Amino acid sequence: MQSEITSRNDKLHVGIIMDGNGRWATRRGLSRVRGHEAGVEAIRRIIEVAPKQGIGTLTLYAFSTDNWRRPKAEVAALMTLLRFYLTSEVQSLVRNGVRLTVIGRRDRLPEGIATAITRAEEATAAGSALHLRIAVDYSARDAILNAAAKAAALTSLTREAFSQLVTGEAGLRDVDLIIRTSGEKRLSDFLLWEGAYAELHFTERMWPEFDAGDLAEALAAFHGRERRFGGLQAIMPEEVPSLSRV
Repeated sequence: MQSEITSRNDKLHVGIIMDGNGRWATRRGLSRVRGHEAGVEAIRRIIEVAPKQGIGTLTLYAFSTDNWRRPKAEVAALMTLLRFYLTSEVQSLVRNGVRLTVIGRRDRLPEGIATAITRAEEATAAGSALHLRIAVDYSARDAILNAAAKAAALTSLTREAFSQLVTGEAGLRDVDLIIRTSGEKRLSDFLLWEGAYAELHFTERMWPEFDAGDLAEALAAFHGRERRFGGLQAIMPEEVPSLSRV
């Protein structure tokens, strides 16, 4: 397992705020639910091409803690889609070497979904081509707050140890690039700790339209930037330091 973690950490960690499903649908006279369904198709496309484009870890923002305030019917539909994805996509993820983990709270999810998450995580645990992290009922500020509460019991603390408390796993590469679709230009409580030095890429494309070409364009822009991490000399992406060493 350690060698698999090392292999993934040689590749980029990309986070995507998948925005615009509802607007994509309403502009076409469709229901917002149909937009979310189209968004699942976009997830499939990006998972397929991500490893080929140098991505080892992909974190997708599927449902924020604040999203509970959306209309009940839309929330119910999103939860139904999540349940369907967890049961229908597992074999495909296994075949393609994708390890799935879900971050965020599980205690508020509809009955049975937490169990489905655990089963999917266990079934895909051996995947080494791509680590797919899906954020559900997720708040970066809550993750930091919860980590701080746990850290209070420790006699000593490093950034590396705190990172593990925030993310829930050891050795996770810090986020290199955060992409947001639909033209919005904010982070919306997404990966605030592990994305401290992430490059940001905003695109007008709605998430259901996002494809391999859009991902390649975002990565090309990323590779064209000089990342100094507070210093004066540019650091190449494969040399990126973790937050524990910045």
